[in-house]
Amino acid sequence: MSKQIDPRGPRFGAAITTVVLASILLTIPSNIAVALLVIQTSVFALGAFVGLHAQPYGILYRKLVAPKLEKPLVLEAVEPPQFAQLVGFLFAVVGLVALVSGAHLVATIAVGFALGAAFLNAAFNFCLGCEMYLIGKRIFS
Repeated sequence: MSKQIDPRGPRFGAAITTVVLASILLTIPSNIAVALLVIQTSVFALGAFVGLHAQPYGILYRKLVAPKLEKPLVLEAVEPPQFAQLVGFLFAVVGLVALVSGAHLVATIAVGFALGAAFLNAAFNFCLGCEMYLIGKRIFS
């Protein structure tokens, strides 16, 4: 059985990610955009490769927000949101490489895709990366 998590944690993280990615889009091209994208890429990397327990936005949720809420009615498996972090990481890496290479349009598109996915989760509780994981699991099982 996989580890179960409070599904509100990844949604909280998606809200912060939405703000960070929107800020990046508003500041391309600048050193601020590069710095923010380095931070967001690192956040995605921690969530994808170390685990959601190490993802900074998840830590904020668990330490500051969750104690003020009632226990979640439903838990979810950790694997789909962790895969979503991997997808975010890949888009962020493309955006970061493009941004430092001067390919601002490519950076804007990559960050825009990541922003779209984060916004869907934050605003509508629809995790695109999670859905990709579940579809892939059905196809390859």
